[in-house]
Amino acid sequence: MPEELDPVIHAPARLRVVASLAALGPGDELAFPKLRKLLDMTAGNLSTHLRKLEDAGYVRVTKTHEGRTPATYLALTPTGRTAFADYQAALMDLLKGAQG
Repeated sequence: MPEELDPVIHAPARLRVVASLAALGPGDELAFPKLRKLLDMTAGNLSTHLRKLEDAGYVRVTKTHEGRTPATYLALTPTGRTAFADYQAALMDLLKGAQG
């Protein structure tokens, strides 16, 4: 039986978030507004999906201030990187099975 696709990542919006963050180097972060613009999502929608990913331990959310302005930075955790790699492998297995 092929491995199941991770339901936390499988939702289209969360898949886009994880794929975008996975493109960063390990330890690199992306500012919330940049990710929001990149994915063309509303702040509320992106926040909702980030919360689910953060609760699963896949995304690290760092809130700080730059001067007096709040800033939020996002990064994929090592657990998130592993989960995304597992998701990709499961998807490839599923696609290979569909060809047979």
